[in-house]
Amino acid sequence: VAGMARSMLRSRQRILVLAGPGNNGGDGWVAARLLAAQGCKVTLAATTPRDRLRGDAALAAARYAGEELPLSEVLARGSAWLEAFDVVIDALFGAGLDRPLVGDVARMVERVNAARAAGAVRVLAVDVPSGVHGDSGQPLGAAIAADATVTFFRLKPAHLLLPGREMCGSVSVADIGIPDMVLNEIAPVALHNDPALWRHALPRLTADVHKYARGSLVVLSGDALHTGAARLAAQAGLRAGAGVVSLAGWREALLVQAAHVTEIMLDEAGDVPAFLDVLRRKRAQAAVIGPAAGVNAHTREIVLAVLREALDVALVLDADVFSVFADAPEALFEAIGQRRGAVIMTPHEGEFVRLFPDLVGDDNGGMGKIERTRQAAARAGCIVLLKGGDAVVADERGRVVVQADAPAWLATAGSGDVLAGIIGALLARGMPGLDAACAGVWLHAQAAQRAGPGLIASDLILQAGALLAELTG
Repeated sequence: VAGMARSMLRSRQRILVLAGPGNNGGDGWVAARLLAAQGCKVTLAATTPRDRLRGDAALAAARYAGEELPLSEVLARGSAWLEAFDVVIDALFGAGLDRPLVGDVARMVERVNAARAAGAVRVLAVDVPSGVHGDSGQPLGAAIAADATVTFFRLKPAHLLLPGREMCGSVSVADIGIPDMVLNEIAPVALHNDPALWRHALPRLTADVHKYARGSLVVLSGDALHTGAARLAAQAGLRAGAGVVSLAGWREALLVQAAHVTEIMLDEAGDVPAFLDVLRRKRAQAAVIGPAAGVNAHTREIVLAVLREALDVALVLDADVFSVFADAPEALFEAIGQRRGAVIMTPHEGEFVRLFPDLVGDDNGGMGKIERTRQAAARAGCIVLLKGGDAVVADERGRVVVQADAPAWLATAGSGDVLAGIIGALLARGMPGLDAACAGVWLHAQAAQRAGPGLIASDLILQAGALLAELTG
């Protein structure tokens, strides 16, 4: 913390340390002592007198001999006095905070935020910004907005989940001597998405492979006026390595599709038996159902039929599927429970609430995105990928993976359809469900980073294919 604070100093070389009552505050006392010893002008503002501190915090405070003020006096000195500092170190409360900040602490947080917003000071948080819930990333009320955060041993959920991620600024993880072996005892179930988790499961090609051995993916097309979403999913599936990709739907829609696609096959399927027949004829290992499929009984019947009869076909359920089952999600969950093949749901927040209304809003007990997704996956009996700038993937066994670097420009029409197609292809090529979902959402985010702010959804397709080639090359 002291080292990071030094790197943030400007000409005045002045640092204000805000120290709370617990071990997070103790870290502040340590940093204040080190910075003062290195010649910085340090003032420590304490919420708690030294004689009321306990444990390590008391030991750290006893070793500090520099300027110390009660927090109330710092508040009394006003905004101009605060703005004379280069850096404010927020060591008030850490990741364990579970209640809103009140009184002088809340007022101090608001004043620091105002000074930062005015460009007068830079803010460094210890562990997580004070006022941000460590597990959910949600502010509990007044909360620090930091330029940088130093945390210890491993990232916390608040460093990855929005809005906490943005409130942390740049995050550094410091090694403070905790051995990795303690993870065996902790047995974490939430992981930060990275190719190291699933790269081993990526399909590799051999010289004797043929197109059906590479994986056959079927995508349900929408009607003649709504063909684009399914086409994006199909094109993404082909670029993600599926050997055979087919669009199946009404004849009128396929005539539109035929004007746009070349390598993708077209199969007429005007009713449920015809769609099931396409799955059989094309030896489909996976299907994508939902992108602009239509909010109607036809979509609902196809989903239920595939779930109940094509038991080994892996499924990606997206978009309109969540609307057609909004009135009876239990019917969808019951059908999922009968199958052998993987099922992956890919809702965004607006779609998630249609199937899981009790897991969203003020009545959900304050659950963060990780816990909401985990409970949804357990209830549905499948993998749930809750999309967003902080996408969370959970399976029915309670395992969770967080993807935290999707850029804001990924929020564009059709990008979710591309994601569904990438995941569908990975399933068709034999990846296990959780691996396919995690690989898909990682490729999706990284493709957007490469494409840049001007991207449209189809730009993601080539970029994702190139990334996949690099990973398997």
